[in-house]
Amino acid sequence: MIWSKILEKIVLPIGDVLNGSSFIRNLKYWREVDTLSEAEIHTLQKENLSKIIKHAIANTNHYKNVELSGSDPYEWLSSFPILTKDDLREKSDDMLSEGKKNLTKLSSSGSSGISSSVYMNSKDLSSIRAGLIHWWEWTGYRMGVPLAQTGISPKRGLLKTIKDKLFRTIYINAFSHSKEQLRSLCLKLEKSKNYFLVGYASSLNVIAEYASSNNHNIKLRGVISLGDKLFSHYRKNITSTFLCKVYDTYGSAEGFLIGAEDDLEYMYILSPQTFVEILDDNDNPLPDGEIGNIVVTRLDGFAMPLIRYKIGDIGSLLPKDKYPVKRKYKYPLLEKIVGRNTDIVKTKNGKSLVVHAFTGVFEYIPEIKQFKVIQYNTDGVLIEYIKADGFSNKILEDIVVQLQKYLKDHSFNIEFKEVQNIEPTKSGKPQIIKSYL
Repeated sequence: MIWSKILEKIVLPIGDVLNGSSFIRNLKYWREVDTLSEAEIHTLQKENLSKIIKHAIANTNHYKNVELSGSDPYEWLSSFPILTKDDLREKSDDMLSEGKKNLTKLSSSGSSGISSSVYMNSKDLSSIRAGLIHWWEWTGYRMGVPLAQTGISPKRGLLKTIKDKLFRTIYINAFSHSKEQLRSLCLKLEKSKNYFLVGYASSLNVIAEYASSNNHNIKLRGVISLGDKLFSHYRKNITSTFLCKVYDTYGSAEGFLIGAEDDLEYMYILSPQTFVEILDDNDNPLPDGEIGNIVVTRLDGFAMPLIRYKIGDIGSLLPKDKYPVKRKYKYPLLEKIVGRNTDIVKTKNGKSLVVHAFTGVFEYIPEIKQFKVIQYNTDGVLIEYIKADGFSNKILEDIVVQLQKYLKDHSFNIEFKEVQNIEPTKSGKPQIIKSYL
């Protein structure tokens, strides 16, 4: 805890000054919001919604023709068109409220099979990074406490390596998990009971299965799931293996901190940061409790305002009459999320490739609009793809080269099939991996 205080009081404030960021100020802000009443949180959300709408109309070409009537920002939303991933790909310049020079480009992981990018300034980035750590703090985590994290940025570089050291983080490549990598990680986790484990749900489950089948005695302080679907059997495996609680979170790389678990089986919606609508297929609002398309508006992203973004999942809000009498926070509650149906590709040599092994390659290939990985056996996979502008067959050769960096098995066949359409699953969201194993 002493190191946590040093990070918060000295190291990170210095970093904010040097980087022109506001991480610590935002982290303290979110902690204060946690203490607000239901009425105060609603008022804050309404004020934030009003600010972002007025800002978007006044400062972007994309929204400049939207006309508002009345004084209720919730009613103003109906004047805005639904925003899609194609809009982010094709109209991003018109959506910017400032020049790109000082902005950071972030690409989604493409877990729906369609990658997209957004731009953020330092304030936008500070807010979302602080909000994420604020969620982690709900689990008992504090900055500087030992952490093992799976992710899709294996090239850490100097700055990320320094960050990993400061935050006492073991960073694990989530593209693929070899037996050697898993054994090394489990041996480290066995030596201490102070670790938290954070990462993609499918990746966490692979680690838990390996630890269990190889009799590793690991006791963690907590596990935080992010990025893809935390299936019930994943949660059961992880909980029984690591003897701790699993906390699920729901957000996106486009900058939305939608919901996170703490003391309830439901997720708290971070409503001052994200406004959530549940709409039917004709974009009409649905009553709480009914499942529909999740449409979100970011309330603290000003460089590139995202209003009524159709994120690609379906879910429902918990009806107010079902709210638990005793709940830790007064945020609204998300009842369930359907979608993000992620599977795993298996190889003959025992490797398990999670969805991000593929999205981490395809997100940097704009010449392919969408893709789907199909596995019938452990001999290989078939990748269906939809071409975009600039496509050539050499693109497919490059994809194989990139994937083989993680596979390291040239007997694993990667075949391609051009298609005109990739049908979504019954959940309404495109499915990246379809396994028949």
